Amino acid sequence: MKLLWSRISCAFLAVLAGLSTVNGQTIDHWETVVQNDVEWAYHIGSTPPAQGWSAQAFNDNTWANGIGGIGYGDEDDNTLIANTLSLYLRHTFELTQLSTIEHVVLYADYDDAFVVYLNGVEIARRFIGQVGVMPNHNQGADNFHEASMPFGGIPEQIHLDQNLIQSLIVEGENVLAIQVHNENINSSDLSSNFWLMVGLNTSNNLYGENPSWFFPPFFSSNLPLIFIETLDTDEIYDEPKVPAHMGIVDNGPGQLNDFDDAYNGYDGLIAIEIRGASSQMFPKKGYGFETQDVNGDNNNVSLLGMPAENDWIFHGPYADKSLMRNALAYHMGNLTGRYAPRTRFCELIINGDYRGVYLLTERIKRDDNRVDIAKLNPEDITGDELTGGYILQIDRDDDSTEDDGWYSEYPDFKFYAYHYPKYESIMPEQSAYIRDYMESFEDAMYAGNYQATYRDYVNVSSWVDYFLVTEIGKHIDAYKLSFYMYKKKESNGGKLYFGPLWDFNLGFGNFDFACPADPEGWSYLFGDYCSFWLPFWAKKLTDIPQVSHEINCRWEELRAGPFQTDSLIQYIDDQVALLEDAQVRNFDRWPVLGEYVWPNNYIGNSYEEEVDFLKDWLIERLDWMDANMIGNCALYEPTSTKELNQVFHVYPNPASSELFVEFTDTKVQDNQIYIFDLLGHLVYQETIQNAQHRIDVKSFAPGMYVYHIRGGGNTVYTGKFNVIECKLVEVIVI
Repeated sequence: MKLLWSRISCAFLAVLAGLSTVNGQTIDHWETVVQNDVEWAYHIGSTPPAQGWSAQAFNDNTWANGIGGIGYGDEDDNTLIANTLSLYLRHTFELTQLSTIEHVVLYADYDDAFVVYLNGVEIARRFIGQVGVMPNHNQGADNFHEASMPFGGIPEQIHLDQNLIQSLIVEGENVLAIQVHNENINSSDLSSNFWLMVGLNTSNNLYGENPSWFFPPFFSSNLPLIFIETLDTDEIYDEPKVPAHMGIVDNGPGQLNDFDDAYNGYDGLIAIEIRGASSQMFPKKGYGFETQDVNGDNNNVSLLGMPAENDWIFHGPYADKSLMRNALAYHMGNLTGRYAPRTRFCELIINGDYRGVYLLTERIKRDDNRVDIAKLNPEDITGDELTGGYILQIDRDDDSTEDDGWYSEYPDFKFYAYHYPKYESIMPEQSAYIRDYMESFEDAMYAGNYQATYRDYVNVSSWVDYFLVTEIGKHIDAYKLSFYMYKKKESNGGKLYFGPLWDFNLGFGNFDFACPADPEGWSYLFGDYCSFWLPFWAKKLTDIPQVSHEINCRWEELRAGPFQTDSLIQYIDDQVALLEDAQVRNFDRWPVLGEYVWPNNYIGNSYEEEVDFLKDWLIERLDWMDANMIGNCALYEPTSTKELNQVFHVYPNPASSELFVEFTDTKVQDNQIYIFDLLGHLVYQETIQNAQHRIDVKSFAPGMYVYHIRGGGNTVYTGKFNVIECKLVEVIVI
């Protein structure tokens, strides 16, 4: 049995016992046994109700009667009453053929708190008192809570302890009794709309029809389940973050995650807020959150197998009906060997309300396992310490004061926002340094001799990889918004790097305004409105012949390996298989299939059609880029030839347990080796520190693999090898 906790001293939200047994049984369909708008006996809580008011045998003949909902102030009331701090409700209903009832679920749309009793026994509670203790008639709710339906929402779905329910229900008459409480007597509204649904194992119709908003509850998922309970308020705001408890059920690959399983992925405190810009208009919100300890301090933890940190994001795909455009783009970014945010699909439940499929995503942040640059402390204001690392973002000026960044002096008037350090904590010397560096870079790119100086400022290979993935996705905000870059210390090269990739949910053909969404054309060459916010140097940098030629070479390399069409389509198919059941629940919760959601360019009538559109668009895009790729690889002149002249051996081939990469030139420090399977999946990545590098390949599946060895940001060697009879992964550097 599991409780979802809130500030109300372990308030009973949804106790889910025995659901694994229910999962093994068949629910043919759902019906409603108690509608909200049936007749209820009610007592206004200006005085306490008589003893035993919730019991089945209680005589409520002296109570008033009215059609639910009963309350005032929200225009969701069929029976209006005077302002009150509490309201008591009773309704008698019939149950028959108890053996056909597999599951019972309560739905509630209320303001501000309630306790529900079935035949005199408490079965559910929200935002008032302690479980098992009946609140007094003059007791206020612990929190404000607004009803959802007056504002276009749906009732909260509350699972019940099925062992308890089965012990309480009887053939014939049963009584649902409810007490509803306001936060205070002066509150402008009180709502009391409740429904009781049953899942039946028979095709016979025994009770009533379900409301139009109803979608079947679920009890387990192959995706991790994430439960969030806010503590001090029932609402989550744009700002500030509110305290909450988060529990994660994640039993690992191939295992089902049940609602009644113990929290094994995380069980602790967070602070959470709504995030996003245009996406905030959608009813399915995105959230940013920090994992915290009991003192409210940052708590670095690993979530769903990702490296430990405290800053995270729940991306809630809404207009992206494939649910996976961000995941696909970040996957491609990681296949280049560069950092892009790691992701995991999950299903999210907030305060008992199922919110659908979400993508748990790493927030872009300076960290050894994220953007791996030097940490800048407040005292780092001189010398080499001042020169890095910094993360900047081309985006909107959300602060509107330029305290959080500055506008370019050049015609595009791009806004450079401080991302790390954030503008609240960046020292004047640090903000002056990075602004001066970027202005010097722009001055150099605007000057007539920019082709002789551009490499003094930028790491070109990072631009090449960023450019290629961005162009594949061709998202509406390419190079204009959510465009990240970072600068390393002078002692670490001192260059400007581009990335990480971010925000592709309006990419891959998923927009219908301003710019062409078809699979043809280059984003960096968009004209008219599309180019209005493009930094002028994006086109100039790309069109430098040696940069274009390097892009061409890198494209050939990626297309021969991880960016093979079949490999990327296989990734999409893998996600479709993973989301097979969860996407159905997501679109039951958010019925947008077949409907226009801004800014859809394509409207599929099913999830399969949405995925097919994404795949078809991607295939056409890759083909178009093959036929129209800029540059000429044959004309590319690497900036360093030392690595190209190294002699190396990869042996044995085939390998049964160990693979050796051996160089005759011992100066191989910081070369990177990447190994891909023939589907383009990155299966191994390591920094080479010595002339002989040994890889234990016993865990590799038998078959052929492709390796890439990169030095100085450029691919130096590529080749293939075979693996046979492998079981264990271990990397040893000798």
